Amino acid sequence: MHGGEGLGRLDGKVVLVPFVLPGEVVRAETVSETKDLVRARLVEVLGPAAERRDPPCEYFGRCGGCQLQHTAYERQVEWKRSILAETLDRIGRIEVPEIETVTGPPLEYRNRVQLHVRERRIGFFRAGTHDLQPVMRCPVAAPLINDAIPRLRRLAHQPRFPEFLRSFELFTNGSEIQMNVLEAGGKRLARGFFEWCAKFLPGADRPTLEYPAAGETFRVGHRSFFQVNRFLIDALVQAAIPEEGGEWALDLYAGVGLFSISLARRFSRVTAVETGRGAVRDLEVNAGRAGVAVEIQRDTAQNYLQSLGSAPDFVMADPPRAGLGKRVTAELVRLKPPRLTIVSCEPSTLARDLAALSAGGYSIERMRLIDLFPQTRHIETATSLRHTEIPEPK
Repeated sequence: MHGGEGLGRLDGKVVLVPFVLPGEVVRAETVSETKDLVRARLVEVLGPAAERRDPPCEYFGRCGGCQLQHTAYERQVEWKRSILAETLDRIGRIEVPEIETVTGPPLEYRNRVQLHVRERRIGFFRAGTHDLQPVMRCPVAAPLINDAIPRLRRLAHQPRFPEFLRSFELFTNGSEIQMNVLEAGGKRLARGFFEWCAKFLPGADRPTLEYPAAGETFRVGHRSFFQVNRFLIDALVQAAIPEEGGEWALDLYAGVGLFSISLARRFSRVTAVETGRGAVRDLEVNAGRAGVAVEIQRDTAQNYLQSLGSAPDFVMADPPRAGLGKRVTAELVRLKPPRLTIVSCEPSTLARDLAALSAGGYSIERMRLIDLFPQTRHIETATSLRHTEIPEPK
């Protein structure tokens, strides 16, 4: 398996075919070809693997959201662990410790989905395209979202539903739904539209959502990021935050404060670094009502680290898919905080960052694969590192 695709070889070229399991015999059709790589489309499974199963979603293979529904969940986790280990070794030349796995229910876990509208039809994009796959429900979405989809399909045929609305997002805390417009042809929707939707979707007219997680309640604005697996948020926080506190903790890419507030209950001083204006406002509210002191810096991680002359006791970093990057890892190596946790959603950039940190004196203490995205190829990890002084060359 390679990134959720079946991997084979033909005439010296790598062949990638989605929705294929190891050992299967299939008939496939070439989609694109380069000197070394063939991408193909699955036409027929001639010899199925023993672990192949019927997917729980009727749209699987057409909708672009999931890649692994055709096999048992336990096998999905095994593949992700092996892909993670192989990526860390191939890119980072990192000797991987035991990779622990943390899992939850493999269906109905997503608290957030993005839907698209075309000619008053609502659904997801087909795999690798911007063509619409209309849907009635999504097995990995939370129940309230699945209740909302058919209601929105009916609303989309009402004259009041704007024809220029192209894309929107639903985010739920289990009792209410936040509706965020992502694309509307450059036009602004009137508040009356959201008030109309709220008659059918409780909470759709509110700019923020109150989300309980990790023993706290977080205000999440319509432009703020929040973790999507409603079953594993607490486990992610537990994996990322050290049991032992200290004087000063730094939370990079802090968002609305999911990690900052837990840190503030264990460290005397916490600094949260975040660039998003909306997320900073949410973080201020969340820290205030939690009754904890969090120093908030609206800045990039790189700029803030460059301003420091001494190291925090602990650094928490939850960067975007692009990872920490050369400059941030260089600053961490310069400062040498004794403890560091990286939450990552992309093994290749994690491998690159860990290689740089390893060269700067960090060693991996613990690595956990927290499967926030069952049925998909995406891999989330929490890696705890500790700095050990490198002897000066003689």
